[in-house]
Amino acid sequence: MTAYGSFPGSRPRRLRTTPAMRRMVAETRLHPADLILPAFVREGIDAPVPIDSMPGVVQHTRDTLKKAAVEALEAGVSGIMLFGVPEESKKDALGTPGTDPDGILQVALRDVRAEVGDDLIVMSDLCLDETTEHGHCGVLDSEGRVDNDATLERYAEMAQVQADAGAHVVGPSGMMDGQVGVIRDALDQTGYEDVSVLAYTAKYSSAFYGPFREAVGSSLKGDRKTYQQDPANVRESLRELALDLEEGADMVMVKPAGPYLDVLAKVAERVDVPVAAYQISGEYAMIQAAAERGWIDRDKAIMESLTGIKRAGANMILTYWATEVARQL
Repeated sequence: MTAYGSFPGSRPRRLRTTPAMRRMVAETRLHPADLILPAFVREGIDAPVPIDSMPGVVQHTRDTLKKAAVEALEAGVSGIMLFGVPEESKKDALGTPGTDPDGILQVALRDVRAEVGDDLIVMSDLCLDETTEHGHCGVLDSEGRVDNDATLERYAEMAQVQADAGAHVVGPSGMMDGQVGVIRDALDQTGYEDVSVLAYTAKYSSAFYGPFREAVGSSLKGDRKTYQQDPANVRESLRELALDLEEGADMVMVKPAGPYLDVLAKVAERVDVPVAAYQISGEYAMIQAAAERGWIDRDKAIMESLTGIKRAGANMILTYWATEVARQL
């Protein structure tokens, strides 16, 4: 009994007394199967190239990518999302390497499928930004603006060649109006009804993409504010969500994850399809940099950040720590 009276039914600390107690009553649990590993493969290199702004992440060779895929599978990770980095000289205004069957992403898809079969879900980034000389996610018109409908034609081609190469899932990330419907139709017309579409439903124009630009050797001039979403808006995301579902999205995504947990929660409340969140390069880099300076506990910060994303409603989390965290779990 305390000097302040009796409150036997009001002691939440009883459920925090020991690690075993806290583990038993945990409401949110991370599992290796929640995780997807984003990975970069670069054309024309014979050894992995470290990404300075993402310590611990590399641009893979074809061989080391296959090894990374196997390691992810063995750790229990559900999937791997591939991003191809072509040689600079092959980039052009239309992003031709993105639809070339021998482009680096398509070659890598075949490599990884041959290595892991159907045991690991092989996903492909369906966007033109890595392959265009201007670095935008689509085709430009005569005034230098991204031409939405001309870009959709390129996305339809990309979907077909990526499916041909073995992608289980395509991830259209360009934020073009109508992209999900066009891609779904292109896949269905060419016999790929079983290939899933992971829609980048709420992809914000974020300052946290910086390290990713290094990772893919981006040629971007300017910004992507005319097609990626304004960070100030959430109703706009829900409108995008309704459109993507109407167009046939099998799964939906919020990107970035950490700064947009409120958006993630609202999306998760409204859908009956799986919800993904992408813990992006800037989120990764901030934790790595702070940990390297001794300002935070790296492992605890990683787990806390991922638990927060799961708690907000994500069924799947794309994270560069996927294999490492899966092993710990």
